[in-house]
Amino acid sequence: MTARNELRLLPWSGPEGKPCYLSTDDRGGYMSRLADNIEADQLDAAASLLEHASATLDDQDVNPEDLRRLTGELTGTLRDVLRVATSRGHLLGASEPQHF
Repeated sequence: MTARNELRLLPWSGPEGKPCYLSTDDRGGYMSRLADNIEADQLDAAASLLEHASATLDDQDVNPEDLRRLTGELTGTLRDVLRVATSRGHLLGASEPQHF
């Protein structure tokens, strides 16, 4: 997934919230597959949370505590999705152009 000598931003944080990177040219390696699977899970979770958020916001009787909890969940999920988008955007920019 990465160009030679490029680091892949992984979909999880290290100690103190610092980014983690993977250095490999092996797209099929264990860590690359693990990162791909976690990214897919994070994107699926974001889609589910978006549906839940829409339903919650449509509820006229939603209480402030539920909105605070939802905001916290949305913040964490948005952080995950942004990390995936940053990683994939970097990979797209680092990839070789294809000639047709």
